[in-house]
Amino acid sequence: MTRPQTQTMRQGPRPLALHLALATMNCAGSSVALPLLRNASLHWKEPLQQAAADLATAIAKTDTEALRQAVERESLERLDRFLTGVEHYRRHTYRRTADTSSPVWTDGNATLCRFGDDGPAVLLVASLINRSYILDLGPKRSFARWLAARGFRCYLLDWGAPGERECRFSIDDYIAGPLQAAFDAVRTDAGGKVSILGYCMGGLLALALALRNRADVASLVLLATPWDFHAEDPEQARTLGTAMRAFEPQLQTFGSLPTDTLQYLFCLLDPFLGIRKFTAFAGLDQNSEAARRFVALEDWLNDGVPLAAPVARACAFDWYGKNSPARGDWHVCGAPIRPEDWDAPAYVVIPAADRIVPPASAEGLARALPNAAVKRPRAGHIGMIAGRGVTRSIWSPLANWLSKNCTAEP
Repeated sequence: MTRPQTQTMRQGPRPLALHLALATMNCAGSSVALPLLRNASLHWKEPLQQAAADLATAIAKTDTEALRQAVERESLERLDRFLTGVEHYRRHTYRRTADTSSPVWTDGNATLCRFGDDGPAVLLVASLINRSYILDLGPKRSFARWLAARGFRCYLLDWGAPGERECRFSIDDYIAGPLQAAFDAVRTDAGGKVSILGYCMGGLLALALALRNRADVASLVLLATPWDFHAEDPEQARTLGTAMRAFEPQLQTFGSLPTDTLQYLFCLLDPFLGIRKFTAFAGLDQNSEAARRFVALEDWLNDGVPLAAPVARACAFDWYGKNSPARGDWHVCGAPIRPEDWDAPAYVVIPAADRIVPPASAEGLARALPNAAVKRPRAGHIGMIAGRGVTRSIWSPLANWLSKNCTAEP
């Protein structure tokens, strides 16, 4: 399938080569597996064995050549729908509106933007891996602007891509350096206590920051934040920690774990997700709000940043390998980070359909916090921030809780 390219077209999704390989293998594999399915020689797990046997019986009664052709035709049609979805994405006219807010603080590549001029201060802390604008995706899709419109003064910390200085940063350096400095800037600008909201990995950083500044923090909100990295599959977590050694040449060469490598690692969490979502996207009205939402999210996913080498090693070896947070062995600048020491108000959101942070991992953090309100919405890791219906189901309850546990007075 030959497709013209122009300078105005997007690139495909970053792991496009992997998606294409999986889609092609899926297409070819259907034809290869058909004879095995026909003679019931495929191995099935216990719950599926009877259904597989019934299917094999039904297939045995069909015309072999006609079935082969039908399977091949369906496989090719699915591959074409996936490629059509990728092409629609590349050609889509949606472009994120440039951020017009002026930074109120900068430190190296990190910047702090404010949304709202009055009300209780809330510092929003995103992950070090993805761009922070997931919390300000667009004028109609911005969590930060939505909070500001409801009377909060929101400060969004953008880490930026690690430069020569940041590539040497450890997790301690990030927390004691730009994160602490951003918090101090918010404290000065707002003139009162600050609530801290952390998303994903940003939740771990937010917890550490809150414990370092207890007297100046009103409340703590943690969204889809991992804690017990061995809660769901300890062996898989340890394997991931060990596997980081394979990327040591990249860490040594670039001083960071490249964005493309991170994208491939995320892709492996659900290898066929990309195929499913671009296939579904191909069937959308490309002028619809659903299509624009898809493109906005995909643009954000493809706009990741590298992870500083010391941070990548710590995440893999200490968090995933040793499970240091849940074991009580995670320290920042020599001080232990223990959620049981945070007895001020906390609000924990654990999306039930989260594939990136398994709910069991986040539940460990919720249990350890002595004064935590916990919400478990039926949403995914990204859907809780950018999905349909989140304003009513997730954002509004969070804002109501914040209004009761956030103060602007010194």
